[in-house]
Amino acid sequence: MMAKAARAAAAWRTYREVTKPGSPGLMTRVRAIPRMVGAVMRGQYAGMGKSKLAMLGLGVVYILSPVDVVPDFLVMIGVVDDFGVFLWLAATLLGESGRYVEHERHVIQARLVEEEG
Repeated sequence: MMAKAARAAAAWRTYREVTKPGSPGLMTRVRAIPRMVGAVMRGQYAGMGKSKLAMLGLGVVYILSPVDVVPDFLVMIGVVDDFGVFLWLAATLLGESGRYVEHERHVIQARLVEEEG
């Protein structure tokens, strides 16, 4: 029950962050994910380490994998663990990609200031 409440709270925090005025919107964040992954892999974005990226990759593999830690034939438990991983993955990706979009904006602004000066 405690884990369910924590997942719900994480989902709510993500929703509030995505809908906050001035914050990158949902589609902006989603489109930024491939750029963020590439920047992390090239070492061009220090805001997220390769180990965290690997954990996110494992989350994707877990969701897509036909093999589960908790089998789906234990209907409620098996589906809930997949959903919990999905919520964690979505919340983490949206949060991280939002920070990455802000990072891109700062880099672009710095370049513009540098060119003007």
